[in-house]
Amino acid sequence: MTIHDYDVVRQDIKAILLQPGYDDGSIGPVLVRLAWHASGTYDKTTKTGGSDGGTMRYSIEANDPANAGLDHARAFLEPIKQKHDWISYGDLWTLAGVVAIESMGGPTIPWKHGRKDKVESAVPPNGRLPNAEEGADHIRQVFYRMGFTDREIVALIGAHCLGRCHGDRSGYEGKWTLTPTRFNTQFFVMLTKRNWHEKKLENGLVQYADEKDQLMMLPADMAFLYDPGFKEIVEIYARDKQTFFEDFAAAFGKLLELGVNREDNATKL
Repeated sequence: MTIHDYDVVRQDIKAILLQPGYDDGSIGPVLVRLAWHASGTYDKTTKTGGSDGGTMRYSIEANDPANAGLDHARAFLEPIKQKHDWISYGDLWTLAGVVAIESMGGPTIPWKHGRKDKVESAVPPNGRLPNAEEGADHIRQVFYRMGFTDREIVALIGAHCLGRCHGDRSGYEGKWTLTPTRFNTQFFVMLTKRNWHEKKLENGLVQYADEKDQLMMLPADMAFLYDPGFKEIVEIYARDKQTFFEDFAAAFGKLLELGVNREDNATKL
């Protein structure tokens, strides 16, 4: 019987994280985004979407504007999929996000295999992912649909410590922190400590810039500063790394499990 060694897959993912020609020299942030977006389509009422199925393989989901640029992440992982053809896309993409977070200094994320790739009819409707232009009401609507609490929502947005926005993808430009390839509390620190003002881009979108125009925040990010309930949690995480890491690990692990039904999916050992 063939042994499916997920530790070998982990090592293969680690080996490709450093990419000097990509963004800030690491594909770690875009792999986290891939895992997030592949999972964040879940609807607890209809029990559709989520990480089970690997449905971003299909053009309908891949072409959701919210997933712009994730073709790069999928392409980086494809050679690993070809090498280990027994692993499902759902397992590979979520494991890649876990490995990336841990490799960038973040917490250990609970992860289990057992996702099964599904047919195109399982693709969830587009529009289920958060809209960067919206505020607190929209954010809660999206995350409550998946079954998250306010505290879990704030913990998950802390992943904006990683990576940057691209004008040719989301339309927004810039990075959230000065350490875009390190997992830390800096999203919360920057959000609460810097002075932010509106900045209108040439494409008409409005984002927020700090006083030195070094960093950016999305309109949806600012909701975590303006909404009293969110802000209270933001301030906790800004000053308490251990609490943030613990809460993020639990919330991200929960996110990656959304839609996974191992009773229906024959787990391969």
